[in-house]
Amino acid sequence: MSTPEAPHAERPAGEPVPRARAKGEPRFPDGPKADPAGSHFERRIRSFQPRRSRVTAGQADALQRLWPMWGLDVDGSRRLDLAELFGNDRPVVLEIGFGMGEATAQMAAADPGTNVLAVDVHTPGQGHLLHLAEERALANVRVANGDAIILLREMLAPDALSGLRVFFPDPWPKKRHHKRRLIQPEFLTLAASRLAPGAVLHCATDWEPYAEQMLEVLTAHPDFENTEEEGGFAPRPEFRPLTRFERQGLDKGHVVNDLLFRRVPHDDRAGHRAGDSA
Repeated sequence: MSTPEAPHAERPAGEPVPRARAKGEPRFPDGPKADPAGSHFERRIRSFQPRRSRVTAGQADALQRLWPMWGLDVDGSRRLDLAELFGNDRPVVLEIGFGMGEATAQMAAADPGTNVLAVDVHTPGQGHLLHLAEERALANVRVANGDAIILLREMLAPDALSGLRVFFPDPWPKKRHHKRRLIQPEFLTLAASRLAPGAVLHCATDWEPYAEQMLEVLTAHPDFENTEEEGGFAPRPEFRPLTRFERQGLDKGHVVNDLLFRRVPHDDRAGHRAGDSA
Protein backbone atom coordinates (compact mmCIF):
# COMPACT_ATOMS: atom_id res chain seq x y z
CA MET A 1 0.00 0.00 0.00
CA SER A 2 1.39 3.38 -0.96
CA THR A 3 1.77 6.16 1.57
CA PRO A 4 1.72 9.90 0.93
CA GLU A 5 5.14 11.47 0.59
CA ALA A 6 6.29 13.93 3.22
CA PRO A 7 6.31 17.51 2.00
CA HIS A 8 9.69 18.74 0.82
CA ALA A 9 11.24 21.67 2.63
CA GLU A 10 11.69 24.69 0.41
CA ARG A 11 15.23 25.01 -0.91
CA PRO A 12 16.85 28.43 -0.41
CA ALA A 13 17.15 30.47 -3.58
CA GLY A 14 20.40 29.83 -5.38
CA GLU A 15 21.22 26.55 -3.59
CA PRO A 16 22.03 23.82 -6.11
CA VAL A 17 19.73 20.82 -6.37
CA PRO A 18 21.55 17.61 -5.31
CA ARG A 19 22.34 15.39 -8.27
CA ALA A 20 21.44 11.72 -8.06
CA ARG A 21 24.48 9.44 -8.32
CA ALA A 22 24.75 7.29 -11.41
CA LYS A 23 25.00 3.54 -10.98
CA GLY A 24 28.57 2.61 -10.02
CA GLU A 25 29.54 6.20 -9.23
CA PRO A 26 31.45 6.45 -5.92
CA ARG A 27 29.55 7.90 -3.00
CA PHE A 28 32.46 10.15 -2.02
CA PRO A 29 34.72 10.75 -5.05
CA ASP A 30 37.60 11.98 -2.88
CA GLY A 31 36.74 9.84 0.13
CA PRO A 32 36.95 6.19 1.22
CA LYS A 33 36.35 3.48 -1.36
CA ALA A 34 33.47 1.06 -0.98
CA ASP A 35 35.73 -2.03 -1.15
CA PRO A 36 39.37 -0.96 -1.28
CA ALA A 37 40.94 -4.44 -1.36
CA GLY A 38 38.39 -5.78 -3.84
CA SER A 39 38.95 -9.42 -4.73
CA HIS A 40 42.74 -9.26 -4.64
CA PHE A 41 43.00 -11.43 -1.51
CA GLU A 42 41.65 -14.81 -0.53
CA ARG A 43 38.08 -15.09 0.65
CA ARG A 44 37.87 -15.93 4.35
CA ILE A 45 35.52 -15.70 7.27
CA ARG A 46 35.46 -12.06 8.35
CA SER A 47 35.08 -10.83 11.91
CA PHE A 48 33.19 -7.72 10.85
CA GLN A 49 30.04 -6.93 8.94
CA PRO A 50 29.69 -3.48 7.33
CA ARG A 51 26.75 -1.53 8.73
CA ARG A 52 24.66 0.59 6.44
CA SER A 53 23.48 3.77 8.10
CA ARG A 54 22.90 7.36 7.17
CA VAL A 55 25.86 9.68 6.70
CA THR A 56 25.08 13.15 8.00
CA ALA A 57 25.93 16.30 6.05
CA GLY A 58 28.76 17.08 8.47
CA GLN A 59 30.23 13.60 8.17
CA ALA A 60 29.98 13.71 4.38
CA ASP A 61 31.73 17.07 4.34
CA ALA A 62 34.55 15.74 6.53
CA LEU A 63 34.96 12.65 4.36
CA GLN A 64 35.14 14.70 1.18
CA ARG A 65 37.51 17.38 2.48
CA LEU A 66 39.73 15.55 4.94
CA TRP A 67 40.08 12.04 3.54
CA PRO A 68 42.82 13.00 1.05
CA MET A 69 44.91 14.34 3.97
CA TRP A 70 44.09 12.00 6.87
CA GLY A 71 42.40 8.98 5.29
CA LEU A 72 43.81 5.70 4.05
CA ASP A 73 42.17 2.92 2.02
CA VAL A 74 43.30 -0.56 3.06
CA ASP A 75 43.96 -1.99 -0.38
CA GLY A 76 46.95 -4.18 0.51
CA SER A 77 48.95 -2.81 -2.41
CA ARG A 78 51.95 -1.44 -0.53
CA ARG A 79 53.89 -1.38 2.72
CA LEU A 80 53.11 1.77 4.70
CA ASP A 81 55.81 4.17 5.80
CA LEU A 82 54.27 5.24 9.11
CA ALA A 83 56.72 8.11 9.60
CA GLU A 84 55.67 9.49 6.23
CA LEU A 85 51.99 8.89 6.95
CA PHE A 86 52.08 10.91 10.20
CA GLY A 87 54.90 13.28 9.34
CA ASN A 88 56.98 12.20 12.34
CA ASP A 89 58.58 9.11 13.87
CA ARG A 90 56.53 8.96 17.07
CA PRO A 91 55.21 5.59 18.26
CA VAL A 92 52.06 4.33 16.52
CA VAL A 93 49.11 2.55 18.11
CA LEU A 94 46.63 0.70 15.90
CA GLU A 95 42.97 0.79 16.95
CA ILE A 96 40.70 -1.80 15.33
CA GLY A 97 37.02 -0.86 15.26
CA PHE A 98 36.51 2.65 16.63
CA GLY A 99 32.74 3.06 16.24
CA MET A 100 31.94 6.76 16.07
CA GLY A 101 35.45 7.71 17.20
CA GLU A 102 34.70 9.57 20.45
CA ALA A 103 37.03 7.42 22.58
CA THR A 104 39.69 7.47 19.87
CA ALA A 105 39.65 11.27 19.76
CA GLN A 106 39.76 11.57 23.55
CA MET A 107 42.75 9.23 23.85
CA ALA A 108 44.57 10.95 20.99
CA ALA A 109 44.03 14.36 22.62
CA ALA A 110 45.28 13.09 25.97
CA ASP A 111 48.45 11.61 24.45
CA PRO A 112 49.65 13.85 21.59
CA GLY A 113 53.05 12.11 21.61
CA THR A 114 51.49 8.91 20.30
CA ASN A 115 50.13 8.52 16.78
CA VAL A 116 46.83 6.65 16.37
CA LEU A 117 46.00 4.69 13.24
CA ALA A 118 42.29 3.88 13.56
CA VAL A 119 40.71 1.35 11.19
CA ASP A 120 37.01 0.62 10.65
CA VAL A 121 34.52 -0.01 7.86
CA HIS A 122 31.70 2.16 9.22
CA THR A 123 31.46 5.21 6.95
CA PRO A 124 29.55 7.51 9.37
CA GLY A 125 32.12 6.73 12.07
CA GLN A 126 34.98 7.50 9.69
CA GLY A 127 33.42 10.86 8.87
CA HIS A 128 32.74 11.65 12.52
CA LEU A 129 36.30 10.84 13.62
CA LEU A 130 37.71 13.02 10.85
CA HIS A 131 35.40 15.81 11.99
CA LEU A 132 36.56 15.40 15.61
CA ALA A 133 40.21 15.36 14.54
CA GLU A 134 39.80 18.65 12.70
CA GLU A 135 37.66 20.25 15.42
CA ARG A 136 40.17 19.36 18.16
CA ALA A 137 43.30 19.87 16.03
CA LEU A 138 44.42 16.25 16.46
CA ALA A 139 47.42 15.98 14.18
CA ASN A 140 48.16 12.47 15.52
CA VAL A 141 45.10 10.70 14.07
CA ARG A 142 44.81 8.87 10.75
CA VAL A 143 41.69 6.98 9.66
CA ALA A 144 41.92 3.72 7.71
CA ASN A 145 39.07 2.17 5.75
CA GLY A 146 38.94 -1.59 5.26
CA ASP A 147 39.93 -4.96 6.64
CA ALA A 148 42.29 -4.81 9.63
CA ILE A 149 43.73 -8.22 8.76
CA ILE A 150 44.88 -6.98 5.35
CA LEU A 151 46.25 -3.84 6.99
CA LEU A 152 48.29 -5.86 9.48
CA ARG A 153 49.46 -8.56 7.11
CA GLU A 154 50.11 -6.65 3.91
CA MET A 155 50.70 -3.02 4.86
CA LEU A 156 52.52 -2.91 8.20
CA ALA A 157 56.15 -3.86 8.79
CA PRO A 158 57.26 -6.24 11.55
CA ASP A 159 57.54 -4.55 14.97
CA ALA A 160 55.94 -1.38 13.53
CA LEU A 161 53.38 -0.85 16.29
CA SER A 162 53.82 0.31 19.86
CA GLY A 163 50.34 -0.83 20.81
CA LEU A 164 47.08 -2.37 19.62
CA ARG A 165 43.56 -1.56 20.84
CA VAL A 166 40.47 -3.67 20.26
CA PHE A 167 37.57 -2.12 22.18
CA PHE A 168 34.13 -3.76 22.14
CA PRO A 169 34.53 -5.92 19.03
CA ASP A 170 31.48 -7.72 17.71
CA PRO A 171 30.94 -10.64 20.16
CA TRP A 172 29.16 -12.83 17.62
CA PRO A 173 27.15 -14.37 20.47
CA LYS A 174 25.64 -17.34 18.60
CA LYS A 175 27.77 -20.46 18.91
CA ARG A 176 27.82 -21.09 15.16
CA HIS A 177 29.30 -17.60 14.70
CA HIS A 178 32.12 -17.89 17.26
CA LYS A 179 34.53 -18.60 14.40
CA ARG A 180 33.97 -14.98 13.31
CA ARG A 181 35.32 -13.51 16.52
CA LEU A 182 38.47 -11.45 15.97
CA ILE A 183 40.48 -12.54 19.01
CA GLN A 184 41.63 -15.98 17.91
CA PRO A 185 45.09 -17.65 18.04
CA GLU A 186 45.75 -16.95 14.33
CA PHE A 187 44.98 -13.26 14.74
CA LEU A 188 47.21 -13.03 17.82
CA THR A 189 50.12 -14.55 15.92
CA LEU A 190 49.70 -11.97 13.14
CA ALA A 191 49.29 -9.11 15.61
CA ALA A 192 52.38 -10.20 17.55
CA SER A 193 54.48 -10.05 14.39
CA ARG A 194 53.59 -6.37 13.96
CA LEU A 195 53.92 -5.35 17.61
CA ALA A 196 57.29 -4.24 18.93
CA PRO A 197 58.57 -6.16 21.95
CA GLY A 198 56.96 -4.76 25.09
CA ALA A 199 53.99 -3.30 23.19
CA VAL A 200 50.60 -3.82 24.82
CA LEU A 201 47.50 -5.36 23.29
CA HIS A 202 44.49 -3.83 25.06
CA CYS A 203 41.08 -5.47 24.62
CA ALA A 204 37.78 -4.57 26.24
CA THR A 205 34.37 -6.19 25.95
CA ASP A 206 31.03 -6.17 27.74
CA TRP A 207 30.18 -9.70 26.59
CA GLU A 208 31.41 -11.98 29.38
CA PRO A 209 31.64 -15.25 27.40
CA TYR A 210 33.80 -13.46 24.82
CA ALA A 211 35.91 -11.96 27.61
CA GLU A 212 36.55 -15.46 28.96
CA GLN A 213 37.56 -16.67 25.49
CA MET A 214 39.88 -13.68 25.04
CA LEU A 215 41.53 -14.40 28.37
CA GLU A 216 41.95 -18.07 27.51
CA VAL A 217 43.53 -17.59 24.09
CA LEU A 218 45.74 -14.69 25.19
CA THR A 219 47.00 -16.57 28.24
CA ALA A 220 47.83 -19.59 26.10
CA HIS A 221 49.60 -17.65 23.34
CA PRO A 222 53.42 -17.77 23.63
CA ASP A 223 53.91 -14.26 22.21
CA PHE A 224 51.95 -12.51 24.98
CA GLU A 225 52.05 -12.21 28.75
CA ASN A 226 49.44 -10.79 31.09
CA THR A 227 50.33 -7.42 32.60
CA GLU A 228 48.40 -8.54 35.70
CA GLU A 229 50.86 -10.50 37.81
CA GLU A 230 48.10 -12.64 39.30
CA GLY A 231 46.54 -13.22 35.88
CA GLY A 232 42.96 -12.54 34.94
CA PHE A 233 41.30 -9.31 33.89
CA ALA A 234 42.70 -5.83 34.49
CA PRO A 235 40.90 -2.91 36.10
CA ARG A 236 39.70 -0.37 33.54
CA PRO A 237 42.67 1.96 32.99
CA GLU A 238 41.91 5.64 33.54
CA PHE A 239 43.25 6.42 30.07
CA ARG A 240 40.46 4.42 28.40
CA PRO A 241 37.45 6.75 28.23
CA LEU A 242 34.08 5.59 29.49
CA THR A 243 32.01 5.92 26.34
CA ARG A 244 28.28 6.45 25.99
CA PHE A 245 27.97 2.91 24.61
CA GLU A 246 29.75 1.52 27.67
CA ARG A 247 27.61 3.55 30.08
CA GLN A 248 24.49 2.17 28.44
CA GLY A 249 25.82 -1.35 28.93
CA LEU A 250 26.68 -0.71 32.56
CA ASP A 251 23.19 0.69 33.15
CA LYS A 252 21.81 -2.60 31.84
CA GLY A 253 23.98 -4.58 34.25
CA HIS A 254 26.67 -5.60 31.78
CA VAL A 255 30.13 -6.35 33.15
CA VAL A 256 32.96 -4.74 31.20
CA ASN A 257 36.29 -6.56 31.23
CA ASP A 258 39.66 -5.15 30.17
CA LEU A 259 42.59 -7.32 29.15
CA LEU A 260 46.10 -5.89 28.83
CA PHE A 261 48.70 -8.29 27.48
CA ARG A 262 52.30 -7.40 26.68
CA ARG A 263 54.19 -8.57 23.60
CA VAL A 264 56.91 -10.87 24.89
CA PRO A 265 60.43 -9.81 23.81
CA HIS A 266 61.75 -12.04 21.05
CA ASP A 267 64.55 -13.55 23.15
CA ASP A 268 62.17 -14.32 26.02
CA ARG A 269 59.74 -15.95 23.62
CA ALA A 270 62.49 -18.14 22.21
CA GLY A 271 63.50 -19.07 25.74
CA HIS A 272 59.95 -19.98 26.71
CA ARG A 273 59.56 -22.17 23.63
CA ALA A 274 62.93 -23.83 24.20
CA GLY A 275 61.94 -24.53 27.79
CA ASP A 276 58.60 -25.91 26.70
CA SER A 277 60.22 -28.34 24.30
CA ALA A 278 62.99 -29.40 26.67
